Amino acid sequence: MIHSTAVIDETAQIAEDAIIGPNVVIGKNTTIGSGTRIIANAYIEYANIGKNCTISPFATIGTEPQDLGYKNEPTKVEIGDNVIIKENVTVHRGAACGDFTTHIGNKCLLMAGVHVAHNCVLEDEVIMANLATIGGHVHVGFGAFIGGMSVFHQNVRIGEMAIISGFSASRQDILPFSKGDGRPPIPSGLNVVAMRRRGIDKEVRLHTNEAFKLLISPEYNTTQAIEKIQKEIPTNSLIEKMIEFIRSSKRGVLLKSHKKGHHDLTSED
Repeated sequence: MIHSTAVIDETAQIAEDAIIGPNVVIGKNTTIGSGTRIIANAYIEYANIGKNCTISPFATIGTEPQDLGYKNEPTKVEIGDNVIIKENVTVHRGAACGDFTTHIGNKCLLMAGVHVAHNCVLEDEVIMANLATIGGHVHVGFGAFIGGMSVFHQNVRIGEMAIISGFSASRQDILPFSKGDGRPPIPSGLNVVAMRRRGIDKEVRLHTNEAFKLLISPEYNTTQAIEKIQKEIPTNSLIEKMIEFIRSSKRGVLLKSHKKGHHDLTSED
């Protein structure tokens, strides 16, 4: 159903069962998937939106990136299925670099006022709370949670299942599975709640916790901590991901914290 006041570009492709509300503008090179609802006053262009998504009033998707080097090249936004985008969210299309695309995965939730800049990648099931902002080329891993009014520098990576408290900010990468708070959000523990909810075994959690404690310990530099982990702790896929994340970082990974700030998993199981 398309409301009579909606403005639809002739190049747009809209599924028959999609709902397009009053005063919605669907611009050039846009596809809207089956079951998706575009509520009143949203603006979308140069975007492919998947199935069963909800786009709320005054959301703006696919407009030009905030990049002075952008010269109207043919770039776009790709949004997966079952994504919820709330009021006044802005998602800019890619700048003319990389794959020219801004990506948002399946089952993501972008709360009111969120900004996703050009060429960002949000993997599946990412949640960004109200007014959270990520600069260009930020990569957010599966199941990560970014607290309200948080700000992240361009090219930062936020690891899988990391959780960052509101009003945080970082110029460096955020370790997978960690939880942090502040400016910068130095990790104080693991995101145990998310790990449990996703069925990660207790033994795996405990071994990952031991590795995490070594990584944030002031007694070792990062290279020493990784060597000690590989010698002394039974490996698992989570530990391997953390080590690979650190080794592949271009901006550095936030790690160090006071031991007294660490939250021990053994007290929670």
